[in-house]
Formats: sequence, C-alpha cells, structure tokens
Amino acid sequence: MSRQDLALPIVPGSPPELVVYDRPHPCPYLADRPARMPLRLPVRRLRRDELDQRLAAGDRRQGMLLYRTRCPSCEACVPLRIPVARFEPTRGHRRTLRRGDAALTLTAGPPEVDPRRVELYQLHKAGRGLADGQAPIDAGAYEDFLVNTCCDTFELRYALGGTLVGVAVTDRARRSLSAVYTHYDPALGRLGLGTYSILKQIELCRSLGLEYLYLGLFIAESPAMRYKARFLPHERRLGGAWVPFERE
Repeated sequence: MSRQDLALPIVPGSPPELVVYDRPHPCPYLADRPARMPLRLPVRRLRRDELDQRLAAGDRRQGMLLYRTRCPSCEACVPLRIPVARFEPTRGHRRTLRRGDAALTLTAGPPEVDPRRVELYQLHKAGRGLADGQAPIDAGAYEDFLVNTCCDTFELRYALGGTLVGVAVTDRARRSLSAVYTHYDPALGRLGLGTYSILKQIELCRSLGLEYLYLGLFIAESPAMRYKARFLPHERRLGGAWVPFERE
C-alpha cells in the first residue's frame, strides 16, 4: 500500500479537517437503523469564532473530533439551540431552579477525569437506560470523550453536601455555549439535575452576553433525546436553516 493510499480525506476550511472515520454503523439513538456520522479532526485547535461557525452548521463535538449526521435513509436527528434572550422558563423550570439553587453548589473549571466522574458517568448511563449492554467506560475512554478537546472547553460541577453529583461538559464559542454532555447521579431525581443544568447554562450565557445555547441533537422518536424540545422558544436546523419554534 502506497503512502498516497493511506492519506486521509481533507475537508477544506479554517482550519482544514481530516476525515478520520466515515462508515455506516448501527444508530446509537434509534434501534435497527443505519447511521453515518463522519468524524473530522481539525488540524489545529478551533478559535471561538470558528467553533461558532461549526455549531451554526449543525456540528457536534466528541473528544477531539467533530461530526454531523449524514445518515443514508433517516433525518431524525435535528440540531437544536436556544436563543437565550428570548427563552421563557416555565413554572416547573422556576421550581427546579429554586430547588437546585438551595441544595447544590456550582463551580466551574477545566474538564477532569477521576474515579468519581467515571462513576457518575456509569450511573447516569445505567439510570437513563442508555448503557444497552455496553462495557463500562474506563478513565482513558472518559478522558478521550469528555476531557480531550479541540476548542475552549470547561465543566460545570454540581456538588451536594461537598460530594460531586453532576458534571456538565460545555464548549465556549464567541457567541454561544454548547452543552456537550451532562452526567449526574440519577438517584437525585427530585433535583432534576438535567433540566437544572440546562437552566444554569442559559443563565451563564446571559451573564456572558452570549446569544445561543446549543443543546445538540433533538430526536422526537427517542425518549432520551426528546426532552430538549421542552425549552421554548428554541430553533431547530431544518433543511439547512434555523427554524424558530415558539411556545403555543
């Protein structure tokens, strides 16, 4: 095999990206469907404005890699973002904020890996029925997924009585934040930590003067991904354009 045969496809841009994986595989969200999510590695770290451009185009991040769905026969995955200045919390949202603010301590810092974070990840996957027979993640896989990054990334840390109970890995762009992955102890269901974390990220966007919070992919057919539509108003990327969805 020649050196040319080993060359990776290059996606031009600022910066260019190497396509390191592009094969059909089983969908991680909807059973019995094929998926295609080409994984792209930027040749250097993204600036904040460059991350904004990719988020606006529908990209998501996994570790050092970016991806966007290119599924052959399915369009169920829809990028969703919240225009934070227009977001209107419901009565339930306000209750969740009051309950969480009274019980939890919130701090921020760079992403880290330790036994407690790995434990919370496993508890969260099992508690939400997302483990699906997968082997437990180890510290190295956790680091690859949630610590290593190609952009400006931090984590929000939620503690109860001095014990870490939740982590929200978040990317910072010039005009937006992107909620990459949140995992927490499902035994604390009364606190609604998933909803609470989104509401705190919206608050953080507003305090920083940012325009959007990106929530990733909304999938109406997946109970685990359907909750995102409850944050209104929001915008969904449909047919290459961001379409507003208002509260009825």
